[in-house]
Amino acid sequence: METKKKRTVVSSILALSLMATLAGCSGNNGSSATEGTKAEGNSTSEMKPVTLTYFSEDSSTNWNNMQDEVGKIITEKTGVTLDAEFAVGDPVQKISLIAATGEYPDLIAAKADVGKLVEAGAILDLTDLIDKYAPNIKKMLGDKLVRTKYSLDDQAIYAIPTWSSVEEKKIKADGGFELQHRVVKEAGYPEIRTVQDFEKVIQDYMTKHPTDENGNKNIGISLNADDWHMYQVTNSGFQTTGGADDGEYYIDQKTYQATYHFRRPEEKEYFRWLNHMNDVGLLDPESFVQKTDQFKAKVASGRVLGLADPEWDYGDGQNALKTAGKFDQTYGHYPVTMSKDYKDTSFWPAGFDGGYGISISSKTKDPVSAIKFLDYLASEEGQILSNWGIEGEHYTLENGKRTIIPEVQEQMNKDGAAFQKKSGIGLYWNLMVHYGDGIKDSTGNYFTRNYPEMLTANYSEPEKEALKAYNIEHWKDLFPQEEEFQPRAYGAAYTMSLPNDDPAVILGAKMKDITWKRIPEAVMSKPEDFDKIWDAYMAELEKAGVKEMEESYTKHIQNRIKLWSSK
Repeated sequence: METKKKRTVVSSILALSLMATLAGCSGNNGSSATEGTKAEGNSTSEMKPVTLTYFSEDSSTNWNNMQDEVGKIITEKTGVTLDAEFAVGDPVQKISLIAATGEYPDLIAAKADVGKLVEAGAILDLTDLIDKYAPNIKKMLGDKLVRTKYSLDDQAIYAIPTWSSVEEKKIKADGGFELQHRVVKEAGYPEIRTVQDFEKVIQDYMTKHPTDENGNKNIGISLNADDWHMYQVTNSGFQTTGGADDGEYYIDQKTYQATYHFRRPEEKEYFRWLNHMNDVGLLDPESFVQKTDQFKAKVASGRVLGLADPEWDYGDGQNALKTAGKFDQTYGHYPVTMSKDYKDTSFWPAGFDGGYGISISSKTKDPVSAIKFLDYLASEEGQILSNWGIEGEHYTLENGKRTIIPEVQEQMNKDGAAFQKKSGIGLYWNLMVHYGDGIKDSTGNYFTRNYPEMLTANYSEPEKEALKAYNIEHWKDLFPQEEEFQPRAYGAAYTMSLPNDDPAVILGAKMKDITWKRIPEAVMSKPEDFDKIWDAYMAELEKAGVKEMEESYTKHIQNRIKLWSSK
């Protein structure tokens, strides 16, 4: 405890020192550093060119060094150009390396690993910077600012929240289980509600069409378990058994007790089903050995009939199918669970989480420019620019209604990746505090392009046919709605940032190693060996200290609830 206090004090002194120095230097730009910043965007007259280094744990395959159309406007408005690096391989190792070497980028998006940077004194407490130089961020967060505080014991703000929308009413389904439109069409558009329903339509299609038009074998379902993508495989365990997305834990909504979610007997049956899918030849045998590029290439080939993967993970492959005009081989979303006793929880709202975001390094030479850059992105002007692009080039505003130019929309639909790299639209979303889908700006238009009319306009003919057959307007209509769930008092548990030496962190790494070895082993085993392997897996978890880890995590959950309840 003494060490933690010492680090906090040192970090605070460093932050205050830097802020005082830079506030004096910024006097050349005007009588007051706050006078040049309005709540609707920063004044360009005070912006001096500066390059800030940036590392993000998220990937960004279409990053164009801010030479895209939107990026150039952002630089013009803020003076900032990012020299950016995005995660390749295990992002946790990169953050650990940054913390250990003392070579800190100016901006760091460390997600749940921000605790490593806090312990190293690598990042600033942003409380004063937000108060002085970030009116847009401050205004948007309002009474939610308490949710950005690090912990009950250390109430500093170490990250500007960018990962979770301040307000949102989701309209687009991008999770659940996926099936190609041609598969459900041939089956007569049956109800797809359980894993048995999902399996049957795939099996029936594979029986009739074992190969594609080129003689290549069709694949029932393929999984992407490459490195950290393994989480997408294991998350289906709680998603098919009624659990909220709380990372590696199942949180009891009455007691707030945390359980390592794989220890739930219900989830054992999900992985037994995957084992069965492998046994009957419907699971891609390369699921646990293929790389992400190989997985996407298979999706792009049109041979993968079903998925249990979020759209952001397989989207590049699906975009390739759209570019090739193979719209009947793209995917619809279905609320698949182990049985009808469970609800799919894709639309269980977590509320606003302040945990994941962007931190400013304690070694940055210009924290004021850094915070103003982030504040501009949070402005209404910045959000509209990032989501919609440039008026007259990407969208028009007629009779008060914002509409994407048809030719631009066609480019988006035809080759989304190339268009995003050129235009920058949607490329800066995880760099800003933002509103999400279903929220309107001051002009009465939606902040994002995911709104009902736009979704409808962009559906392909096979997709429209499927939606009509199910008598719905959007895929979301198949899923349990937000109103069917109670709000989670702690938000989403996975956004908590814990100290590097916490038992939940240390033991969590051990559990991950065990799980990522045992799950593939169990799924790919002979059915008669499944129980033996699973029992050995459970025993190994207990021996490694899983109960101690759960107790530690439970305390953090309960402390977050106390913090968020404070004023």
